[in-house]
Amino acid sequence: MASKGFGFNSSAYLYSDDPVLISDITSSTPAGTAADNQYPPLLPHASDSQPPPDAGTDPFPLELPVIDLENLDPGRLRDACRSLGAFRLSGHGLQRELSVRVREGMRRIMDLPFERKRDELAGPRPGIPLVYFWGTPVPSLDLRRLNWLEGIHLPVANIRALDFGDWCESLGVSSSFGALLEEYGQHMDRIVRTVFDTLVADLKPDEEPSESYLRTADAVIRFNRYPRLPETQNFLGMDPHMDSSALSFVDEDDVGGLQIRHQNAWVNTPPSADTLLVLVGDLMQAFSDDEYRSVEHRVVASGARERCSLCYFAYFRHDFKIRRSRYREFCYLDYRAELLKGIKTTGKKDVLKSFRRLA
Repeated sequence: MASKGFGFNSSAYLYSDDPVLISDITSSTPAGTAADNQYPPLLPHASDSQPPPDAGTDPFPLELPVIDLENLDPGRLRDACRSLGAFRLSGHGLQRELSVRVREGMRRIMDLPFERKRDELAGPRPGIPLVYFWGTPVPSLDLRRLNWLEGIHLPVANIRALDFGDWCESLGVSSSFGALLEEYGQHMDRIVRTVFDTLVADLKPDEEPSESYLRTADAVIRFNRYPRLPETQNFLGMDPHMDSSALSFVDEDDVGGLQIRHQNAWVNTPPSADTLLVLVGDLMQAFSDDEYRSVEHRVVASGARERCSLCYFAYFRHDFKIRRSRYREFCYLDYRAELLKGIKTTGKKDVLKSFRRLA
């Protein structure tokens, strides 16, 4: 592999759990051995990394409330969104086999050599339905803030809009992968709208149904992989942040590591089989006029096993205007512009305060 310096690809940005500017980070160190060349090259100066705040503590586990979608209790759902901004969803009807097969397809792409992923899939480009990303979202290279992850970002609209089957085969993935993703997306859309409509009815019983707010084509599927963290390094899997979505749904493995901020402390959310982890995003908090809470969360990388998660982010229509007493009028496009500006200048992603009305 030719020697590469650190750098950024300004076109390599994506809009997923938040419209993050993904840094194109490469290393002067060579790629790994043939056995591990699927991973991004190890960054130099690993011994200079600093433990993230609270990383040395042992956060206590928090058993999130479990909401049964088949026997949905609007009161319990409302309370979870108001107090924690997070809950687990059971009875959702998403077949485990379907989820496993989608994960396997994503893993096949992720297991390609890093150089191929970087050269062919990194950065939005014509004819490529997804984006491969890795590293930190902050465009000032600070190794102490490196996000120890790589991922795949797939707008749901691209599954049908492009010749997905032929493209999959070119990467060694079954041509039926597109059909699996479409089926997965349909199930997730059903789940999203059931939860969302129930929350809207709690806020304003006379409001219009979700078709007036949500658009399936604006949803995003994202596969995150957090490699095993060597003992000598102290990076977070993902920095603390709030999602820009209305609602985020996380289908995770059994490794754990996702923590939420609760009562001014980080708490673990132990994985629970056959449930989806649901997180309230910034746009839902604004839409509810602060009735519901956008939950701050992060991922701690494991030193024992790599962690993988399959996420589905549901957004308001990009032109839908949020008009609430505590916020000046804005839409997702306004939010996205403000977020990108913050990331490019300070690296900060606390966007909602930019739209709050002055007292």
